[in-house]
Amino acid sequence: MTILKARELRREMTDAERKLWSSLRFRQIGKYKFRRQQPIGKFIVDFICFEQKLIVEVDGGQHGEQTRYDGERTAWLEHHGYRVLRFWNNEVLQETEGVIKVISDALASEIPPIVTSQ
Repeated sequence: MTILKARELRREMTDAERKLWSSLRFRQIGKYKFRRQQPIGKFIVDFICFEQKLIVEVDGGQHGEQTRYDGERTAWLEHHGYRVLRFWNNEVLQETEGVIKVISDALASEIPPIVTSQ
């Protein structure tokens, strides 16, 4: 079921997701490979670089209303060794170069993923 939902999300990307994907695909940032709308556990993440365990999420207005869910989701992902970057749609659309710089810096970072014990 999750795989079918991921396929649907790939077909119905938002404008911000499309714009960011055009910069992430084909190993354009530091030669790192990204996948889009990828199932991880029970979640589907917007973009992921498995090599660096870096997840990039692009949030629209609905995320302002689901902060608790997003927090729990991020905590679960971090517990499993992933780093999560979140950007608002308008940041991606209006400040694309800055968003790409943050992602590039995170990819180049020697900081290991945060792992919490529970």
